[in-house]
Amino acid sequence: MHTEPLSERPERLLATSVLVIGTGGAGLRASIELAERGVQVLAVGKRRAHDAHTTLAAGGINAALGTMDPEDSWEQHAADTLRESYFLADPAIVEVVTKGAAEGIADLERWGMPFAREADGRISQRFFGAHKYRRTAYAGDYTGLEIQRTLMRRAAELQVPIVDTIYITRLLTSEGRVFGAYGFDIVDGSPVLIHADAVILAAGGHTRIWRNTSSRRDENTGDSFRLAALAGGKIRDAELVQFHPSGILEPAEAAGLLVSEAARGEGGILRNALGERYMEKYDPERMELSTRDRVALASYTEIVEGRGTTNGGVFLDVSHLPREQILAKLPRVYRNLIDLQMLDITEEPIEIAPTAHYSMGGVWVRPEDHGTGVDGLYAIGEASSGLHGANRLGGNSLIELLVYGRITGADAAGYVTGITEVRRDPAAVAEARAEMTGLLTERGATSESPRRLQRALRDLMTEHAGVVRSEAGLTAGLAKLDALEERMQNVTAHPDIAGFDDLAHAFDLYGSMLAARATLECARERRETRGCHNRSDFPEQSEELRGNFVWTPEGGATFEPLSEAPESFRALAYAAADETVVGKLVE
Repeated sequence: MHTEPLSERPERLLATSVLVIGTGGAGLRASIELAERGVQVLAVGKRRAHDAHTTLAAGGINAALGTMDPEDSWEQHAADTLRESYFLADPAIVEVVTKGAAEGIADLERWGMPFAREADGRISQRFFGAHKYRRTAYAGDYTGLEIQRTLMRRAAELQVPIVDTIYITRLLTSEGRVFGAYGFDIVDGSPVLIHADAVILAAGGHTRIWRNTSSRRDENTGDSFRLAALAGGKIRDAELVQFHPSGILEPAEAAGLLVSEAARGEGGILRNALGERYMEKYDPERMELSTRDRVALASYTEIVEGRGTTNGGVFLDVSHLPREQILAKLPRVYRNLIDLQMLDITEEPIEIAPTAHYSMGGVWVRPEDHGTGVDGLYAIGEASSGLHGANRLGGNSLIELLVYGRITGADAAGYVTGITEVRRDPAAVAEARAEMTGLLTERGATSESPRRLQRALRDLMTEHAGVVRSEAGLTAGLAKLDALEERMQNVTAHPDIAGFDDLAHAFDLYGSMLAARATLECARERRETRGCHNRSDFPEQSEELRGNFVWTPEGGATFEPLSEAPESFRALAYAAADETVVGKLVE
């Protein structure tokens, strides 16, 4: 099928005012804002838009609407977010999101989002762990899917052009300003040069670089980190990764698929391979209803101390609950396990293990517009950083997409309207072109397969930068990474009759390698235990480290202290948290 070499294929040239990379919730919301303002926008992605990662979000979306608890306020939402971040979130970003949350919900309502409602028509809101009031709006256990559908529908009404077969390999900059991007079409391999006056990066996080992860195969591979870092941006909090307590282990291709925390919320019990209910040791008050970071750490500890299953897991058991309750409250979990393992959860326990779930760090951004410090380049959604710190509140990521999608779309519209001249640098285009052609050059006996190196990298990150880290482990991990980077020089992509997946895997590997280095170097510098970041050699939290590690390929990790929370919610954030679990779902 592919007889002519890639270098001889005509390079397609596209042009737009604003290019949005990523077609999940964040990218779509920004595209909608631009289209509503009459600004030309093009949204591109490397996987089908209707199947973006956003569709996997089950729990809900947070806003202090006060429909159920009138005493709720944006200030309380901000305080809960800052406290749960272990005071590593940027207070200014927290304020923007919590203040703008109600407007984000109103946008979805206007575009036909089918929220669950009370009998009198109010939007229903429920508890999620560590929220003081009921502020999580939802649509069954398919909230993310419904949000994606709603945004896709609105984008279609506005005729937003979406091309979901383009893999962006490089951002193009000249004198510190972005002028477009380079990539290729995954289906036919044709190179694509896109001229754009501004670029919004919404291409997700880096959780796929661990072995057990809730991300699917070709998503969250660290693309955003690499695109931004090579364009002159910075990465913040790469070491702060949320491990979800319950991902399944089998079958291998579905490893990491989440068992909803509603399973624990409904009364599920965690046991080790000896049959012991081990949460009694780690959080006797809250037991299975403890927070994500604590439950993940408890399960991890049981496994590494030898009380796990032969597959390296523990058991989550709901079989003691009435069958009707399981079918009514956990329909997705029930169906998934029947489909994947022929396991009936009403009769048998589920084998699970902690799984890399959410990148709380990402590209460094300004609070006011999510600009990256590179003129014309923005980052939003899981690609960005600053809201979640060392522990993410369930339901906050979905509202973040809507708030900053709107703000960044508006700012980018103003930016491109005000530009008087654009400088394009042919050398930047030539460099991106050469990188791609190099990967398609046959290297004979020395050539390395991108998939094999990806597997080695995931094993490395799981062993050296999992739920618990140490100086010795992280240093050993960096030495192994040096060796993998050496082998990466010989990676060769082989297009086949099915398309250019192999070339995509090679660029996935490039993104993963850079994200892994940022993660290991930042994790080594954070010599404390805080939230999701557990250091066996530094078990205490350090007041001196209340701030962020910011990473660049040239400069490595440097520390930036954080400003204090504003008066409006400072006292609330420092007030003693209510840790009761009565009537609350976990995160």
